[in-house]
Amino acid sequence: MRYFLATFGCQANERDSEIISGLLTEKGYEPADKPEDADLILFNTCCVRKKAEDKVFSQLGRLKALKSKHPEVIIGVCGCMVQQEGIAEEIRRRAPHVDLVFGPHNLHELPGLLERLDRQKSAQVSVWPERREIVENLPSQRQYPFKALVHITYGCDNFCSYCIVPYVRGRERSRKPEHIVSEIERAVADGVIEVMLLGQNVNSYGKDLRPPMTFAGLLERIERVEDLRRIRYMTSHPRDFSDVLLETIARSSKVCRHFHLPVQAGSNRILKLMNRGYTREEYLLLLEKIRRLFPEASVTTDIIVGFPGETEEDFAWTLDLIERARFDSAFTFMFSPRRGTPAAAMEGQLSSAVKKDRLQRLMRLQNKISLEINRALEGKVVEVLVEGRSKTAPDVLTGKTDGNKTVLFTGPEGLTGKLAKVLITRPQTWVLKGELV
Repeated sequence: MRYFLATFGCQANERDSEIISGLLTEKGYEPADKPEDADLILFNTCCVRKKAEDKVFSQLGRLKALKSKHPEVIIGVCGCMVQQEGIAEEIRRRAPHVDLVFGPHNLHELPGLLERLDRQKSAQVSVWPERREIVENLPSQRQYPFKALVHITYGCDNFCSYCIVPYVRGRERSRKPEHIVSEIERAVADGVIEVMLLGQNVNSYGKDLRPPMTFAGLLERIERVEDLRRIRYMTSHPRDFSDVLLETIARSSKVCRHFHLPVQAGSNRILKLMNRGYTREEYLLLLEKIRRLFPEASVTTDIIVGFPGETEEDFAWTLDLIERARFDSAFTFMFSPRRGTPAAAMEGQLSSAVKKDRLQRLMRLQNKISLEINRALEGKVVEVLVEGRSKTAPDVLTGKTDGNKTVLFTGPEGLTGKLAKVLITRPQTWVLKGELV
């Protein structure tokens, strides 16, 4: 039996897909390169923006002919999209050829759902409204043998007015530190040298544990794992980035000097409407502290343009913040209304044309700053974790610096999974090109 798994969305979804792959491997499945070669086709979905949902429905539409020709093929949809109210029924209505629907709270049920499907010969829908328990020690198939994604929290308690994540991923639940450390130790014993700690807001890790635990305390425990070389984390909420956490990172020899701090907007009025919990002044003060402690650090962010009611003056404040912050790079998005969130019902929804214009202006400014920052690295030697051959240039290796910058250089494929020194010779806006030292 073979399976094809397509993953949409964030790294939390990527980690869920690794677990799904592990569960299927235990059942004797092997991966297929394309849907046409698979006995089981699964879409692990995202719903942060409507575009992601539209892609899934489009893919499902294309599979209707395949299902007609091969009715024994199992088609399934899982992930955040199906957690939305009424979406599971909509999937079954718009794509009746779908056999399996389940959510992120109960992906561990997949083997049992497949057995019920085989036994009952009827579609299986199982979407838990919330996470009843954290199931530990699930099998997984990592994408890379030398780096690992590790969940430390599930869900989110922030309820930003534009964000659907708390409604589909549920309230925040932290894993026990001993389970996290044990998972990392097993991964390191298996050859992993870099871990990415995952949570919607890693800075609030442990508040729900008894006794309480802090993210800084967790980092200190992970720091002691022998042979682990790099620790990353995603994502940090600026409101909860404490001085204690900064001091812990400063003492660490393993936590990467990359700070991803989603600002979302530069206008205090819009930040308040977004329910972000900080002002532009507080955000810039945090950046000042970071750059004072870590002058070599890279800082990246997320920004939404076209939030309901955003005026040209509000947008100007965002451009001003970008100038002041000088981010290494930014993930930029047009506001996408998500049903059930407060922002979707707000007055002052902006036209697509206005949002596109502001997005282009923002990207031009950020690209200019990114290039200026990268050019300052010309002639410098950086340490790179080599990830393998570049997808766009097979004769070139690609890897990531401590600051999460992509580096391209020529070298032997045997460097994959190892740390290498690279001299930067041609910095560009999105990548650094160099020569192996």
